[in-house]
Amino acid sequence: MAIWRKPVTWLRSNSDVDLSEVRGANEQVGDHIFVDGVEIFQDKTGAPVEQASPLGYHVGWVGIICLNISQMIGTGIFSTPGSILAGLGSVGLSLLYWVIGGIISAGMFLTSLNILRLPLIHDGRIAALSIYLEYTALFPNRSGALVVYLEQAFPKPRFLFPATFAFFTVAFSFSSSNAIVLARYIYRAAGHTATEWENKGLALASYSVLAFLCLISTKWSMRIMNLISIVKLIILLFVVITGFVVLGGGTRVKDPYANFRNAFEGTTSNGNAVATSLVKINFAYSGYANAFNVVSEIKNPMRSLKIHTPISLLIVVVLYVLANVAYFAAVPKEVIRDSGELTAALFFEAVFGKAGRVLPALVAISAAGNIMAVIIGTTRQIREVARQGLIPWPGVWVSTKPFGTPLAPILLKWTTTSIVILALPFGDAFNFLVDLRSYPDSIFLALMFIGIYIIRYRRKQQGLPKAQFEAWHVAITLSIAVCVFVLIMPWYPPKGGSKGGDVSFWYATYCVVGLCLMVGCGVYYFFWLELLPRLRDYSIRTETFVMEGDGSVTARLLKIPNHALAEYDRTHDASGNLLAEEASDVTATTTANLRMKKRIHVKDSRATSAAVEYVQPKV
Repeated sequence: MAIWRKPVTWLRSNSDVDLSEVRGANEQVGDHIFVDGVEIFQDKTGAPVEQASPLGYHVGWVGIICLNISQMIGTGIFSTPGSILAGLGSVGLSLLYWVIGGIISAGMFLTSLNILRLPLIHDGRIAALSIYLEYTALFPNRSGALVVYLEQAFPKPRFLFPATFAFFTVAFSFSSSNAIVLARYIYRAAGHTATEWENKGLALASYSVLAFLCLISTKWSMRIMNLISIVKLIILLFVVITGFVVLGGGTRVKDPYANFRNAFEGTTSNGNAVATSLVKINFAYSGYANAFNVVSEIKNPMRSLKIHTPISLLIVVVLYVLANVAYFAAVPKEVIRDSGELTAALFFEAVFGKAGRVLPALVAISAAGNIMAVIIGTTRQIREVARQGLIPWPGVWVSTKPFGTPLAPILLKWTTTSIVILALPFGDAFNFLVDLRSYPDSIFLALMFIGIYIIRYRRKQQGLPKAQFEAWHVAITLSIAVCVFVLIMPWYPPKGGSKGGDVSFWYATYCVVGLCLMVGCGVYYFFWLELLPRLRDYSIRTETFVMEGDGSVTARLLKIPNHALAEYDRTHDASGNLLAEEASDVTATTTANLRMKKRIHVKDSRATSAAVEYVQPKV
C-alpha cells in the first residue's frame, strides 16, 4: 500500500517513551503511528495524538475496575429502585430490568466466560462494551471516549459533530444531582430534616472538597477513589448479605416473601414508562465505560480494558440484582414505590430500626466515590474537546500545570455544579435541567454505535488493516436497536397523560429542548464555519502546538485570509504541523501566531537510516 508520508504530531516530553518508530500521515488517513508495535491510523481532522500522557500513568487494573465501579455504584442503586418500581408497576419486571440492563451493557456473562477461557464465544464480542473495545483498539492513545469516537467516525462535515458534542460537554458539565443526594443521605443519617438551603449548602461543600482532591493530585485522587470503591463494595455486600438474612427469617421483618408472591402483578403496559425505566437502568450501569475516558493514562489499554472492564461490570450486575432482592424482602412495595431517593434508607430502618439511621452515612460515602469517578472521567472529556481546538484558549484547558491535573476542566465542573445547585430550586426546574442532556446523549450514543460501521468502511476503502478487536454485528445491532427504542418511546404519553412525567409541564419537553439545542448547534456551525468565512474572505485551518512545561499537545483553529491560504497549505501538513523543508519560506502572515519553533528529528520505522524533519510550534 502506498502511503504519502508526512510528519505526525508528536509530544516533546521527558518521559521514557520511544519516539523513534514513527511514520507519516496521509491526506485521507491523517496521523499514522506505532503503539506497542501496532500501526494506528487517525483521521487528519482529529485532535493531535499525545504519545505520552501529560497526566501520567496512574490507572492500573485496580484503577480500571474502581473507576467503573465507582461511577456505576453511586447513588443509583440506593435511590432509583423506587422510581423503577413506580414506572414498571411490578416487582418481577423491576428485578428483570436490572438483569436486562447488565446484558445490554456488555453481555457480561459471555464476556466473563471468555475471560475464564471457556470456548463458548470468541473474544466476548457482544453489546455496547465490545464496541467501546473496538474503538480503543483503533485509538489507544486517545482519552475522552465519546469525544474521540464521534470525531473519528464523522470527520465530515468537518467539526460539526465535535462542535455539537463540545457544547453539551461544556454546558452540561455539572454533577448536581449526585451532590444533592449525598447531602440528603448525610442529613438522613443525622436524623435531621433539612431545609432546601441546608441541602444545597452541604451538597456544595461536599462537592467542593471532592473536586479539590481531584485538583491537587491525579495520583492521590485515584488512590482515594479506589479506597472509596472498596468501601462501597463492602457496603453493597452488607446490603446483599442482610437481604439473605431477612429472607431466612433472622430479622424483625415479619413476611419477607410478601413482595415476591404474584411478582408480576400490576405490570405496566405504558410504553413511556417502560422506556423511561430503561433509561434509568442504563444510567445506573453507564459507569462501565468510565475507564474508556482515561485510555491514554493506561499502559497497554486494550489488554487491560478487555479483561478488567467486564469484571467490574459482572461484579456490579450481581450486586445490583441481589440488592434489589434485599430491598423487596424488607420493605413493602407500596413504600418502595413512594420512597423517592431514599430506598436504601428505608431498607436499613426496616431491618435495624432506629440504629439503621446511621447506615445511610455509608451511602453518602458511596455517593462521594461516584462524584470523584465522574470528575476524573468527564474532565478528560473536556480536555479532549479542548485539544480539538473547539474551545477558546485551548492551551488553558489542555494544560496540566501546576499539579499535573486538568485544572481548568475541574474548575469548570465545580463552577457549573455550584451554579445549578445554588440557582435552581428543587422541583421542576432542577429535574428538567438534569433530564435535559439525557436525550441528546442517547443520540450521541446511537451515532457512536453507527459510526463503527462508517470507520470500518472508510478503512477498507483506504486499504487499511482491520482493528485488532472487532465487535460482532449482533452486538452493534442490539446496541443500535436499544438506542432507537430509548429515543422513540419517551414521546409516548405516560400513564398520567401530558403532565404525567417528573415535571408539572409536558412530559417530553426535555426531548424537544434537547433536539432544539442540537439544531441550534448546527445553525451556529453553519454560521461560524461556512457563512462568516465566505463573507470575510478567510478559511479555517488547524494548527498543532506543544505546551511549554508539561508537553501537552493540542490544536487551535486559525482564520487564514484566502490570499495566504495556498502558502499556509504548502508549508503545513494535514494535522497543522509546520513542515521543516518549507519553514524558511513561511510568510509573516502564516507565522504571526508562532512564538517559537523547535526542530525535531524523527526516524522513519521503515527507513531508519534517514531522518525526517519537521517544525512544530511551541507556546
